Amino acid sequence: MDYHQQLQKGKTSCLETVEYYLQKIINCKNLNAFVEVYKEECLERARFLDEKRNSGKSPGKLHGVVIALKDVICYKDHIVSAASKMLKDFTSIYNSTAVEKLLDEDAIIIGNCNCDEFAMGSTNENSVYGRVKNALDENKVPGGSSGGSAVAVQAGLCMISLGSDTGGSVRQPADFCGIVGMKPGYGTISRHGLIAYASSFDQIGIFANNVEDVGKVLEVISGHDEYDSTVTQNLNGKSFAFHQQKKDKSDGFRIALFRNAMAHESLDPEIKKGIYELAEDLRNDGNIVEEINFDLIDFIVPAYYVLTTAEASSNLSRYDGVRYGFRFQGGEEELTTFYKKNRGKGFGKEVKKRIMLGTFVLSEGYYDAYFTKAQQVRNLLVSLTKEIFNKFDAVLLPTTPSTAFESGSMQSDPIAMYLADIYTVYANLTGIPGISLPLFKHSNGMPFGVQALANKYNELTLLEFSELLLKNYKR
Repeated sequence: MDYHQQLQKGKTSCLETVEYYLQKIINCKNLNAFVEVYKEECLERARFLDEKRNSGKSPGKLHGVVIALKDVICYKDHIVSAASKMLKDFTSIYNSTAVEKLLDEDAIIIGNCNCDEFAMGSTNENSVYGRVKNALDENKVPGGSSGGSAVAVQAGLCMISLGSDTGGSVRQPADFCGIVGMKPGYGTISRHGLIAYASSFDQIGIFANNVEDVGKVLEVISGHDEYDSTVTQNLNGKSFAFHQQKKDKSDGFRIALFRNAMAHESLDPEIKKGIYELAEDLRNDGNIVEEINFDLIDFIVPAYYVLTTAEASSNLSRYDGVRYGFRFQGGEEELTTFYKKNRGKGFGKEVKKRIMLGTFVLSEGYYDAYFTKAQQVRNLLVSLTKEIFNKFDAVLLPTTPSTAFESGSMQSDPIAMYLADIYTVYANLTGIPGISLPLFKHSNGMPFGVQALANKYNELTLLEFSELLLKNYKR
């Protein structure tokens, strides 16, 4: 980062940097990106880090880097509410592993960001704190569920932000906001301290303005964690030190395009044209780009929503207003009524919809018809993905079928909104890493990106390919 060079040369300080971002957050308050800003705390930490650096002590890898957190990532002694009335004003009693690793490397946490309630949504309109606005056009949505984290980077309110991605909740808002958004492969980053939506899909993701910054943060927060048994052991200590290991791939990349995805009726013609032109440019520069059939495309979204809602139904059963969470203040009722009132008043409409759908697909008489079938589709996708990456280094896809749309325009048609996840949920179903890169600008004035995917545990290949795309093919 140029920022670190400026710190070392004394051209700026952590304190000056934090003061700049705090003022910027005040100036952009109308965007509603932040739930809470840790003003006094981050100023104090900035002073501490300046003293540490000036005393000659070795700085951490993220020394003075200003980072924001999605309001589903636990930070000890700070509110973590999942943008829900159910957890409003709930204070975390421990740090998530990702936050612990950030702090160990001298990062500064400036605040927590607005999101869709319990990370369920694609617009950041399902929040107890109100909707987040896209900084490029405030009438348009920023994407979701990590919309606040995306806008925080988009509007220059922090350097880096963390979100969570269960079916595209980092990549889709990155696309709508014109920034870089990466979902690492499942198990690359510990989920300890991440409020669960669907546990076999959830992954902490990273927003930044460039690929190198994503790589540096990934290097810090990835890896083994005794608190999360799903963190992969396959890396065998391999570092994600992308900035140290990257080198030009002289023989080019082998890239797949899914013919069925590119031909889908929901895809905006300009997005389709832009990706095909990119593919042709890559071919002309010595890369192999091949269109292949992907016949499972129409099964992806149904399988995803069956499985994630089933997991959400189970994960959110703990929020009953007894141990913690919203408790309805009424008369004395019997226990079932008490639970109904707590959950009925504490959860928003979208969350209740997904809990009920998940309970239905897990119920007797429907389990095999829905849940078991969806698991079979997931297994087929995993097998097909292994075959694809035996031949190719990367897959190129649209991130979303369209650019950012008007706020409120999807509220009357939830099925259309769910179908808009068609290009992003594939990576979560199969556990592979994906990234959205801001390469294009639509004739309507809004940005749109391309999504790149790589094989499981191949984040370094994905980052190297991503840097090539941003460096040489940005329109």
